[in-house]
Amino acid sequence: MQVSKEEILHIANLAMLDLNENEIEKYRENLNDILDFSETIKNAHTEDLDVTIGANEAKNIFRKDEVKKFEDTESLLQNAPSQAQNMFKIPKVIQ
Repeated sequence: MQVSKEEILHIANLAMLDLNENEIEKYRENLNDILDFSETIKNAHTEDLDVTIGANEAKNIFRKDEVKKFEDTESLLQNAPSQAQNMFKIPKVIQ
């Protein structure tokens, strides 16, 4: 299926786009490529193929949530530009 210049102008009008001649041709080529690809997909041989949902059977693997005590707080806080009550102190961001 080939898209005409008039169809591109009609679509541009519906989308309220002001296209110059170069843009019209570029959009026409791109739309033709998309339609050609969709035609290729539509005609792809899919008979005798198994139905698949995904490429593999991988699932999300979550680690157990464990609370661990951090022992070296002092060396961690030495990198803080400002600190208070043994924590990083940051500027207020919510009013």
